Amino acid sequence: MSKVNHIAIIGAGVAGLAFAIFARKQGIKVTIYERNSHFSSIGAGVTLWPNAMFVIKQMGLINKFSQLGGQPSFMRQFSRADTQHAEFDIKALNSTSGFPTITILRRDLISILARELKSLSATIHFNRSINTEDIHQLKKQFDLVIGCDGRMHSAARELLYPNTVLPKYQGFINIIGISKMDLAAFNQSIHDYRNKTERFGIVPVANNLCYWAAAWPSKIDKTKQIDDWYNEMRLRFKNWPEKIQTVFNYSEQNSIKQLFVHDLDPLPYWHNENLLIIGDAAHAPLPTSGQGASQALEDVWHLSQILNKGEQLETVLKRFYETRINKTTTAQQIGRQVAKQIFTQQPSQDSATPEVSVTQLSQLYMQGLNEV
Repeated sequence: MSKVNHIAIIGAGVAGLAFAIFARKQGIKVTIYERNSHFSSIGAGVTLWPNAMFVIKQMGLINKFSQLGGQPSFMRQFSRADTQHAEFDIKALNSTSGFPTITILRRDLISILARELKSLSATIHFNRSINTEDIHQLKKQFDLVIGCDGRMHSAARELLYPNTVLPKYQGFINIIGISKMDLAAFNQSIHDYRNKTERFGIVPVANNLCYWAAAWPSKIDKTKQIDDWYNEMRLRFKNWPEKIQTVFNYSEQNSIKQLFVHDLDPLPYWHNENLLIIGDAAHAPLPTSGQGASQALEDVWHLSQILNKGEQLETVLKRFYETRINKTTTAQQIGRQVAKQIFTQQPSQDSATPEVSVTQLSQLYMQGLNEV
């Protein structure tokens, strides 16, 4: 074991909770600082691809995720006129990769992780918004401080890159939500509707729940209220396929949020001394990558394994960055490429995303992941 006995984690999201679980199982003390008054579940839902489920299995939680999540068989792409353009065989990907793909509401994902961590006796301080000055003190108090404080306002990243690294707005808005409805018509498939520069995705989960996202190019406008954005969305998609209208009719109103979608450029380092950033704080990709939560979970797995080798902290943190930077950069690049293809098409275009084979995607997702 490296000389890390007590770790401070800033942020109780996916990365923070998951890493705390691994650390506690390795006998490391953990103290988490969360800015909210409770575990936050910002975002509607998450698709956990086989690489994420590899990590979930190492945590011993794969059965719990399978009970609450959906297991889609296909991802199908449609035009506004409901004509199918493409189909990706998720079952084949799962078979090739050796792990399932699970779709799950973010609130359920966080709940599973939080319950597991509670059984491991970590210390969690809610209503603790940590700034850069606080981090200076934490660095003196703890052996390692890990910033898992998100893409938009990461104090840990700000301390590493004072006034030099800002999230980049990529020119489109997401309206997200959750609906409870009969999912039989979806036939266990993720539905992706596209037309010119607009997109609507529907992801079945389980228990007749689905999460969805509407997206289109937009300037940032923080003066508009969520009701105004919701009404604009209804107008934009009112003549789209019936499944979308059904999603609207059965949406949970308190689940609907608007997100001006940002990501990060790849960073040249993620640590200084005993401060490290992981997850979205270090390498936030666009949602069009499909890999935000999955790459955060991979961070957690690799960091826990490298810590367990008993090397000096500086060696550990350098090796962690070297292990992760190429794969996280690839996820960021893919997210931008897909977003560009969707949101900057010429009006005459209505083409499907270039095909990627099951083998290629499996090799990409499972790169660097080995059973222990």
